[in-house]
Amino acid sequence: MSESESNDNDVPQLSAETFAALQEFYKEQEERENTSNITDIEIVSFQEDWQLSQFWYDDNTIDILVKIALNAVHHSGKIALVSCPSLYKKMKQVAEKDCEITLFEYDRRFSAYGNDYIFYDYKSPLSIPREKSNYYDLVLADPPFLSDECLTKTAVTIKFLTKNKIVLCTGSIMEDMTKRLLNLKKNKFEPKHKNNLANEFSCYSNFDIEPFL
Repeated sequence: MSESESNDNDVPQLSAETFAALQEFYKEQEERENTSNITDIEIVSFQEDWQLSQFWYDDNTIDILVKIALNAVHHSGKIALVSCPSLYKKMKQVAEKDCEITLFEYDRRFSAYGNDYIFYDYKSPLSIPREKSNYYDLVLADPPFLSDECLTKTAVTIKFLTKNKIVLCTGSIMEDMTKRLLNLKKNKFEPKHKNNLANEFSCYSNFDIEPFL
């Protein structure tokens, strides 16, 4: 018997069951490493993707919208962010531990937020978990496109998710449709973006947000 044959025989052989269990372990380990832990949210940062019509709010707008949302719900309330991912990080940082925040977003990069992320395509407004029906104390949304179709379909999602309270940020040219679809009123507060947009934006709601500004 050669030395190489002797060494091969000395290598322990794994049973099929053990090998399968080992593969599953490595798979789970890889998934954990690829998905950022929510406690590491400080280091999770994404650049806006204009191809997806992403335009991040400026810091002041983020602070105000987060303040409005958190003050509008109980400390253990549930908040849905629909197509406004730039709010999630700040909101998660300052919210009470028991506050549930869910991001509904098309961009799968945000799956880094783990269970707080749900894939969402406004073109399929009800392709979201059934158990989320009338689940959220507040829905805060910013449709990605200034079109009747986008707002109409996003409104379907909003109505499905919310128990009652709604905050919507969108172009001022959508005011009439916003009132018609969701019965929202325009507020004095005007959302701003890091990269100035040509379109004028407004904030709409079905409750008084002035005390939180």
